[in-house]
Amino acid sequence: MNTKLRLIILSFLQFFIWGSWLITIGAYWFQTKQWSGAQFGAIFSTMGIASIFMPSLMGIVADKYINAEKLYGILHVLGGLTLLSIPLVDNPTTFFWVILLNMIFYMPTLSLSIAVSFSVLKTEGLDVVKDYPPIRVWGTIGFIVAMWTVSLLGIEKSASQFYVAAAAAFVLGLYSFTLPKCPPQSTATSNQSLIEILGLKSFAILRDRKMLTFFMFALLLGAALQLTNAYGDTFLHDFDKTPAYRDTLTVRYPAIIMSISQISETLFILAIPFFLRRFGIKQVMLFSMIAWVLRFGLFAYGNPADGLWMIILSCIVYGMAFDFFNISGSLFVETQTQPSIRASAQGLFMMMTNGFGAVLGSSLSGLIIQEYFTDASGAKDWQGIWLTFAGYALVIAVLFVFLFKHKHSNQPAAEVEPEGLLSMEQV
Repeated sequence: MNTKLRLIILSFLQFFIWGSWLITIGAYWFQTKQWSGAQFGAIFSTMGIASIFMPSLMGIVADKYINAEKLYGILHVLGGLTLLSIPLVDNPTTFFWVILLNMIFYMPTLSLSIAVSFSVLKTEGLDVVKDYPPIRVWGTIGFIVAMWTVSLLGIEKSASQFYVAAAAAFVLGLYSFTLPKCPPQSTATSNQSLIEILGLKSFAILRDRKMLTFFMFALLLGAALQLTNAYGDTFLHDFDKTPAYRDTLTVRYPAIIMSISQISETLFILAIPFFLRRFGIKQVMLFSMIAWVLRFGLFAYGNPADGLWMIILSCIVYGMAFDFFNISGSLFVETQTQPSIRASAQGLFMMMTNGFGAVLGSSLSGLIIQEYFTDASGAKDWQGIWLTFAGYALVIAVLFVFLFKHKHSNQPAAEVEPEGLLSMEQV
């Protein structure tokens, strides 16, 4: 089988697993189990908790002890086993621990999938920069196909969504063992301290005021991402309680509507080079924050009938909201740090967004929704919820304008010099 095709299959299944339940778990929790919103917030925090330590630890294992493709396969098989057990859980506390265990197995596979793909491409003499992006886009396609599959099968509110995810995890886990070998490459960590191995020295860049400000906003924007993942699908499902909306396509297949967000994401990636050249990184990141305001604000006033255009437009602007900060943020880290700590600085960026940011957004949103926007019957004030989230994003945008100091340079990103940051040797 062609090498690129083999990696396309890997990327497709990697995100198919996640797409099978990530967006629809809220519908299962609220619509089927009818558990509390405060406890649900903790469920999405599991991704953040696992992201803080597991990718680094598994990276060490792959670097020193075991072939990356084998470790990748083992983690997916273990993840599949936990997914199979989720439908057996009958209380929120146990559900949290099972999901956390699944995230401990799944989150490191995100970085391992990149490591395996890069290793295979290099072994085949292919150009990583040129050949990997067209492979990675199939991951987003896999996520979209999974959402459509779960929606068209009518299992968005059913435990069956976890069986679909488990089946894909087992297939990918076994498939991984057929991939070209990716043996451990590093022995350089043998004389390093645990702090050096885990990349924690990158925290030294937080001594620079501009970088500290940037990473604080990364954390706050990471929280916003979890809000839309956690509550978007169950928000649309709640419209089936209104007879006028019950038979609309939006209510019958909400995951398909939500998948417009992922489709938009693939398109906005292509627009980033133009926006960066024209406006600079700070303005592009500000556009992202404004897009988050629109994302939540349009949800607040949308409905499946005459307000459907607002829901669809909200899904479209999601692409800008997600891509313009995450990708531009990665470029900012790349251009503003010394080469000796760039890799670990990128890890810190991901830790702030997918780690601490995810925990913050998931935990606080669940408590706030339960305390202020849920009545005695369990019904939720969705307009109030989305307007609160929109207000949160607006405050972040205003603060960003005044607190984040960065001048746009017309130089290509690769030529921009870091501004006084510490190298590893200076730590």
